[in-house]
Amino acid sequence: MFQVNRSENRLRKLEERRFSDLALREREHLQEWLANQPDALGEDLLIIQKEFDGFADTRERLDLLALDKDGQLVVIENKLDDSGRDVAWQALKYAAYVSSLTKTQIIDIFQSYLNRYRGGGSAVSLVCEFLEVEEMDEVVLNAGQSQRLIFIAAKFRKEVTSTVLWLREHRIDARCFKVVPYVFADELFVDIQPVIPTPEAADFMISMAEKETEEKSAKGVQRWSHEVRQEFWERLLETFQSRGLERWQNIGASKDHWLTSSTGASSCNLVLIFLRHEIRVELQLNRSNAEKNKGLFDQLAANANQYDTKIDTPLDWRRMDDKKVSIISCKQPVQGYTKENWPDMIEWLAEHYRQMEQAFAEPVRKLATQARSGDSVRLG
Repeated sequence: MFQVNRSENRLRKLEERRFSDLALREREHLQEWLANQPDALGEDLLIIQKEFDGFADTRERLDLLALDKDGQLVVIENKLDDSGRDVAWQALKYAAYVSSLTKTQIIDIFQSYLNRYRGGGSAVSLVCEFLEVEEMDEVVLNAGQSQRLIFIAAKFRKEVTSTVLWLREHRIDARCFKVVPYVFADELFVDIQPVIPTPEAADFMISMAEKETEEKSAKGVQRWSHEVRQEFWERLLETFQSRGLERWQNIGASKDHWLTSSTGASSCNLVLIFLRHEIRVELQLNRSNAEKNKGLFDQLAANANQYDTKIDTPLDWRRMDDKKVSIISCKQPVQGYTKENWPDMIEWLAEHYRQMEQAFAEPVRKLATQARSGDSVRLG
């Protein structure tokens, strides 16, 4: 590894060192680096525990336990200068141990980690945010026997690399990352690179696995919740389109928990939300410029009382300063996956969509036009 000296237009070689030479230790250093920066391993991971010892009839501890974007558990085993001979067998035991963890147990493990190491927070909310879902009911964690393994060391013995390659041939996602410290003057650098598989090989192997899965099941497998949403939106759209609601004539059903229609102003949409325990109609102000969204929200909120009287359900005004989007919504608790309730739910959504459109569509269009032209607009 080299440092570029731009002023001299020269390379300066960084000195490769051993962790032991630098008095760096596995738990205090490497483990903490990865716990606080898991994307150093080339993907989005959510660390849910470290030094996990929640195994029955054993005192063993795995280094780091994480979730990936598919909700699958990832066992991460860290070594320093040498992987040792037994790390693969050790990690396989841990993967077997965690394979039986339920969703509730995983959330409890993560909550314990947050309380002990992160100053608290809601495990449920953070998992939902990480997996980009609205509710925990939609989440599937640790499904089947697809637990993953990641090995980290500066040097891997042949016993380990042979085992990892064999595991991959048998469709077990095991990976090796080489981590090497470098020094230059008083600065410390760490290089983390995948060695099994290489990035190019990983892409090829994923493509081949997807092809094999497609050949075995050409239609694929949809989660049950996706099928329910698809059917609900089909029924709702039949109702909306039969009533001549113009903005819904060319919208199709989907497996997502939302359907969107325009207000006539760019990126200011009325959105229907269908969840297991709640339905909503939302006005989403989601233009590319966050400042403009907040300004538009503030102008509408200045006349909140006027809008509240036009909707027969209380409005929830969410400026959301930490996000680009701002939302105004009305909502109704339901047992959403009980199909007998769908006619009433569809009627509620139809009526409250009508109310929200009549209340907000024209003011939003005027304010958006004002923002482009610089003219002033008086609402109400």
